[in-house]
This record gives sequence, C-alpha cells and structure tokens, in this order.
Amino acid sequence: MKTSDEIRTDVRTHYSAIARGATSGCCGGGPCGSEQLGYTKDELAAVPAGADLGLGCGNPQAIAALRPGEIVIDLGAGGGFDAFLAARAVGASGKVIGVDMSADMIQLARTNASKQRAGNVEFRIGEIEHLPIQDDTADVVMSNCVINLSPDKPAVYREAFRVLRAGGRLAITDVVALRPLPAELADDVAAMCGCVAGAADLHELRTLLVEIGFTDVQVEVLPGSRDVIAGWAPGRGFEEHVASARISAIRPTAGACCAPGCCG
Repeated sequence: MKTSDEIRTDVRTHYSAIARGATSGCCGGGPCGSEQLGYTKDELAAVPAGADLGLGCGNPQAIAALRPGEIVIDLGAGGGFDAFLAARAVGASGKVIGVDMSADMIQLARTNASKQRAGNVEFRIGEIEHLPIQDDTADVVMSNCVINLSPDKPAVYREAFRVLRAGGRLAITDVVALRPLPAELADDVAAMCGCVAGAADLHELRTLLVEIGFTDVQVEVLPGSRDVIAGWAPGRGFEEHVASARISAIRPTAGACCAPGCCG
C-alpha cells in the first residue's frame, strides 16, 4: 500500500509528463473526446490550442450555472481548459483561479492564458488539500476528474467548503466507485493516474459532504458513463466498478440548518 506522499509523487510525475507532451493526456490511454463528455463545439473552439488535454470525465460547466462577476476556483486546473471556459462565463468583472500541484501544468496554463489574453484568469501552484486561497473567497468551486486522484479527499472537500462564501456552490465532475475495486486494479499506478483507482465510494461521498456542512448535496451518475470508462482501458472491466458523476452542493448561508460544527 502506497503512502499519501508516494501517491502524490506518482500523480505529479504522471501529469507533469503530460504537460510536457511526454505522454498522452487521455484518461487511461483511451480515446480523448471532449464532445463525448458534454462539451459543445463552441466551447472547444473558445479555448487556446493546447488547453484541452483530454483529462476530464465530464463537463462541470454544465452544472456550475456561472454568472457574470462571480469568482471561481478550479481544482487541478491542468492546462486551463475549464478555467478558460469559466472565465468566459464570468466575464471581465469576474475572476477564475486555477490551482494545480504540477509546476509544469502551471507553466502550460500560464502560457495558454497569454495566448488567450485572459486577464481574468490566474494560476497558482498548490495542493488541492491545502489551497493557497483565503477563506470565503469563491462563489463556485469546480473540478473535473481530479479529486479522485487525491489520497485525502475529505481534506479537499473541507478546503472547498472553507474557500467558498456562504451560498457558494460546488460544481464537480469526478469518478466515483460503484463497488470496491479488486486489489490488482486498486494498486495499479496506471489506474490511479488514469482516474480510476482513487474513486470515492458513491454513498460515502454523499455522507462526507453532508458531514462537512454542505447542503443540497447531489451525486448523479452521468448517462453514458459506462461506455466512456470502458474506452479508457478496454478489456480491464473498470466500467463494472466506477462511473463518472456530477457532484453538486451548497455552502449554506448564515442561519441555515447545517451539520454540527459547520456553523459558527
């Protein structure tokens, strides 16, 4: 069993190689198809070349309901694909902060931002379990197929709760576990870095979010998810154990009913 630090090192090494172009960005080595994940041709045309690395498992924009002037934090921003789409939605009066633990990814994202001349986007290096962001900053925290890679998912969601303002929203697409993975898959580094082995249990994730203090928690398995995941590693049977899901929740406003310890 790998330690948390060993898992982070494996993931950082893998995704840094993707940023440098040394390996494929597609989850599990399968086909990259952002349209298959719910992005429109217009969205794909709106981002700079090199921003879409094929790393997603859904489209968080579809549930984020972003509005002009909002502040958005993108966890595991990669080359900036979702951050640039969010920046377009929030406009010049809004702001998007992308966070990634890979220095190579941050460099790539900043290069893409220069191409895009995106003045309302910035990228910060940091771990999503320890966000380099002040309390009560964001209207929305979004992420696309990244939290499953963290060895400490409760810490990630606690950090998301901390940096959200009252009334702020989670808009996450991620891989979740429908049933436990066999040991030979769960210990496979390629599976971990390919978005599969670190998936949180579907029901435990709902409970965790409520315990942290989120309300209106929704964890919805995406239609067509089985076919997408089967394409990542044909013949391995991952689609029998995991699925892509939309995860949404709200940090309650002052005076709203919430879990013990979250209001103060």
